[in-house]
Amino acid sequence: HHDLADKYRAAFWALRSNGLVDELLYDGIAALLSSLDESGWMLGVATGKSDRGLMRCLDHHALRSLFVTLQTADRHPSKPHPSMVYQALAEAGADAANAVVIGDTVYDIHMGRAAGTRTVGVNWGYHSVADLREAGADYIAESMDELKVYLENFA
Repeated sequence: HHDLADKYRAAFWALRSNGLVDELLYDGIAALLSSLDESGWMLGVATGKSDRGLMRCLDHHALRSLFVTLQTADRHPSKPHPSMVYQALAEAGADAANAVVIGDTVYDIHMGRAAGTRTVGVNWGYHSVADLREAGADYIAESMDELKVYLENFA
């Protein structure tokens, strides 16, 4: 299994390096991130991606400078374990009560709830709105605009 996983990673990275695999952003996310950054939000990433994969994506889209903390599966247990959120909060100097985890899977919602943050599910990702609600999301954003309004009114 380890050999297969290593070969898969190497093949995928080779495809990415040759421009054959690209990671697109959801429409409006770059503008939303910039707006939140300008409004004083401390932004972080907690992802199942590797450090290398995350850096490549952020650099490709010129977004790395917007984040104060970057947490990946290379250094933490898999979601829904709250380790990534705990470390992100520590690096940002933030309290869980003043933080929100936004995600498109039930694992994101479970991770945020386990860490004591508010959670927002988005309907444009991997898991259904019903699954996100069942997982305990505090709010479901049906659009990028709804997400922006929720975050602007976050208190």
